[in-house]
Amino acid sequence: MTTSTTPGVRAPRRDAAENRAALLAAARVVLNRDPDAGLDAIAAEAGLTRRAVYGHFANRDALLLELVEQGTSRVAASLAAVDHPQPLVRLALIASRMWQEVDAVRVMTLFAVRGPFQDQVAERLRPVRRHLADTVRAGTRSGAHGAVRSDVPPDTLARLIEGAAITVLDEARRTGMPAATARRLTMLAVLAMAGLDAAAANRLIDETPELRLEPATPQERRP
Repeated sequence: MTTSTTPGVRAPRRDAAENRAALLAAARVVLNRDPDAGLDAIAAEAGLTRRAVYGHFANRDALLLELVEQGTSRVAASLAAVDHPQPLVRLALIASRMWQEVDAVRVMTLFAVRGPFQDQVAERLRPVRRHLADTVRAGTRSGAHGAVRSDVPPDTLARLIEGAAITVLDEARRTGMPAATARRLTMLAVLAMAGLDAAAANRLIDETPELRLEPATPQERRP
């Protein structure tokens, strides 16, 4: 009896976990298309009923909060791992990684950075923002070659750099910009905000192996 009962108990738990993951994945897709989409649209994308949603989330805000927290944690882990001895290259690598996590960045931006849930996720982003500000400070102390602009306070400049990258990511997703173009434009926007002119920024990207050899996004790997 024990043997036959155990699979019957475990299967619903596994299905429930899969359904929850499907709802979160569907929400990421649907909300990237339409930030105002409701639970019906999210449930339909996941192949589930609205009633099934309430088995996992009390309401739309509860689903959004978990989605934002997952996305923020993923972005934070990805960006915090970026390192390079040259601050400008590090800034460009951060921009490139933001493009690789564009879906999570967009959801995070819509519902956390510029919308509700700011307090809930601000702590998760704190280490990344500190890493960015430290990179800017290191860049302002660099020599003439490859220096970050020093006419703007580092903390302010770090926030402006973050905003520049997010603006490009929003535009890239909205217009369906090719992945390689969007990734390069995100790096160029960050480098421009850091103080490089267009020629110097393009040269840095073209001449830096780490920037050319960043892992391709799923879109870039498609034939």
